[in-house]
Amino acid sequence: MSQDTDRIRTLNDELRQDLLGGGAVMTTGIAELGPQAVARLVTTLAVFDDFHHANDPHQEHDFGLFEFEGVSVMFKIDYFDKSLTCRSPNPADPAVTERIITIMRADEY
Repeated sequence: MSQDTDRIRTLNDELRQDLLGGGAVMTTGIAELGPQAVARLVTTLAVFDDFHHANDPHQEHDFGLFEFEGVSVMFKIDYFDKSLTCRSPNPADPAVTERIITIMRADEY
């Protein structure tokens, strides 16, 4: 595993656990759960740790799928340039990367 992979994983964990170092969006299906459920979901997302080769082949902690109160939920972290128009030239470098975590119901994918 490279230093870049370690750094990307650390930055992704910071975003997933504390919503720091990037932005977050949720789909309509998640918003429709209501504000209290969304708050519980964010807490559940922060402690998610079921990363394995099938859902994390690059060991970056950039994707997850879990059950939340009877709903199958997915999250995905993408790496954009600072203008949010292209992919980041270097996801390990926060100076040139804007991380965005998307939270959605699996049936919305």
